[in-house]
Amino acid sequence: MTNPAGPPPTGGDGEPRRLKLLAVTACPTGIAHTYMAAEKLAQAAESRGIEMKVETQGSIGAENVLTDNDVSTADGIIVAADKDVDLTRFVGKRVLTVGVAEGIRHPERLIERVRSAPVHAAGSDRPPVEGGKERSVGYKALMNGVSYMIPFVVVGGLLIAISLSLGGHTDPSGGLVIPKDSFWMDVNNIGVIGFTLMVPILSGYIAYAVGDRPALVPGMIGGWIANTGSLYDSKAGAGFIGAIVTGFLAGYLVLWIKKVKVPRFVQPIMPIIVIPIVATTALGLFFIHVIGKPISWVFEHLTSWLSGMTGTSAILLGAILGLMIAFDMGGPVNKTAFLFGTGLIATGNQTVMGMCAAAIPVMPLGQGLATLIRRRLYTEQERETGLAALFMGCFGISEGAIPFAAARPAQVIPANMLGGAVAGAIAGVAGVEDAVPHGGPIVAVLGAVSGVPMFFVAVVIGSVATALTTVALVDIGERRRRGGGAPVAGVGAGGPESKPEPEPAPVGVGGRGAPGADTAVARQAVVSSPGAGVEPVEAGGSGESVLSGYLTEETVKVRLDARDKEGAIREMAELLARAGEVTDVEELVATALRREAQGTTGLGEEIAIPHAKTDAVTAPVVGFARSAEGVEWGSLDGTKARLVFMIAVPEAAAGDEHLRILALLSRKLMDPGFRERLTAAPDAGAVLGVLREIR
Repeated sequence: MTNPAGPPPTGGDGEPRRLKLLAVTACPTGIAHTYMAAEKLAQAAESRGIEMKVETQGSIGAENVLTDNDVSTADGIIVAADKDVDLTRFVGKRVLTVGVAEGIRHPERLIERVRSAPVHAAGSDRPPVEGGKERSVGYKALMNGVSYMIPFVVVGGLLIAISLSLGGHTDPSGGLVIPKDSFWMDVNNIGVIGFTLMVPILSGYIAYAVGDRPALVPGMIGGWIANTGSLYDSKAGAGFIGAIVTGFLAGYLVLWIKKVKVPRFVQPIMPIIVIPIVATTALGLFFIHVIGKPISWVFEHLTSWLSGMTGTSAILLGAILGLMIAFDMGGPVNKTAFLFGTGLIATGNQTVMGMCAAAIPVMPLGQGLATLIRRRLYTEQERETGLAALFMGCFGISEGAIPFAAARPAQVIPANMLGGAVAGAIAGVAGVEDAVPHGGPIVAVLGAVSGVPMFFVAVVIGSVATALTTVALVDIGERRRRGGGAPVAGVGAGGPESKPEPEPAPVGVGGRGAPGADTAVARQAVVSSPGAGVEPVEAGGSGESVLSGYLTEETVKVRLDARDKEGAIREMAELLARAGEVTDVEELVATALRREAQGTTGLGEEIAIPHAKTDAVTAPVVGFARSAEGVEWGSLDGTKARLVFMIAVPEAAAGDEHLRILALLSRKLMDPGFRERLTAAPDAGAVLGVLREIR
């Protein structure tokens, strides 16, 4: 049988030398899989007498980074990752790209295959990911664009709001006006730049996630074109929806161009000159002459249609204008309604602008309110963006809701439109008038609105409608992702309650003066002697502790009673509550389940490590339990989880301590002997004795 990998490598003296391989492991939702794959690959290489260095790209950051010297002397590179890894440093080397699950399940097979893997060439397309379940490219690309766009929305919107509130005044002919030579005009201009860049950034980083660096320029320029209606004879650009379109078009266009065969001497300049120029020119002309013209035609006729409705019911007209204002938040549909209302101010009809003004702030106010009503449904970054959106909504900056709409269009846009329609209809039936081309509470405060009480009624009701609808739709989406409408985020089986009443806290759980409060405080005082080999000892406690005192005998359970994942997570959360650091068990369970929805924490080898970062705990705490029958956890290798660790840390936990705990556990649990000793330990004290091996 021939060896497809060719002859063994030789040294400078012609003698066979030890095979040297490199690897990169990475997981997008956590680091447990990252370190488990690294450990598995290292173990498989060592058992075969192969030298291997593994770079891990976890949430802590890149560790054990591969140097240029490492790469130059390597015989092959294994990339086991579920997120983008820069392969340009591996040009000229054999590169095998697989999902992170393959690194855990079949490390020996990867080591055999890498020596016959294709050589990575400069400017070549990313190798297709082999094995494992690849996440949606479109979803990852959209989230990439949204994450880069958010700072521009927040900075630009808040600077504009501040300049309007402190330096602006009402002017019947020009809306809210800031004196041209004033300091606040400079602040406003800086904010406008941030808003102007927002759409190209969204488009550019969607394109980058799809087609890599050559797609960044066509994506950004395409986004700028989409947002600049004057380039295709439209009064309003295509907004953030147009940016999403150009982002994906640019990314996939670049991928297609990369497949074109070119002479070898042209290959080095393809990614930096040829591809960006060709893709940018083609995309720009396509948008201007093919997509842009229909956009312009549609919105010209839409304006004419609205003009014919001025004599119809004020409720119907207000609802339609509210729907349009809320649809794309500063995009062409929004601007068509806004320009229609603005144009009628000069004719003496200020009621149409009153309808628009009531609808304009509903989207950011509603989305910001939603993050406060159901915090558990949102990430920390989304909650921070929600606070900024509330502020922007007060100043009539509807773009504050764009990050939410871009991330969850199917849930957020319908909710926005419902709230906008409600606000517009109420303002219409109440005869609210607005004398300036602007919206939001700021215009009422500055005296540009007549019928102020009903104006605020319209805004409040519309915002609440948007918030409640958003929460309901996002909640339904989370249920579907978890499968079969199972309860989520504190919603019990009896119905979708906003938040069930917490059960009475057990002794020692939360609250000042609780019997366990002093114990919880004492637990923070860990007595240890650095360098003397003395393990942390719980001050005033009755049991041993490991993992910096986060796991104690109180949080160890020899037999897990639950038979399914959700039940196991709930049982583990109640186990953690024994430590006195859990203030809300339901919130802890909901957070852990949301993490599971992003990707299973079942790591294979009969191990699961659910984890949560939430203010439902006041200090880091770790629990461990064993299941004799095993719990179906969706593990990478199909095994049921028999060894279950749970890690919980507060949102404000300093540093990345929980990530370090996760890394320590992931590495140690790859040792079969350690797992056997952990499984065989007869009681909690013996379990702790085994766990003390973790360093």
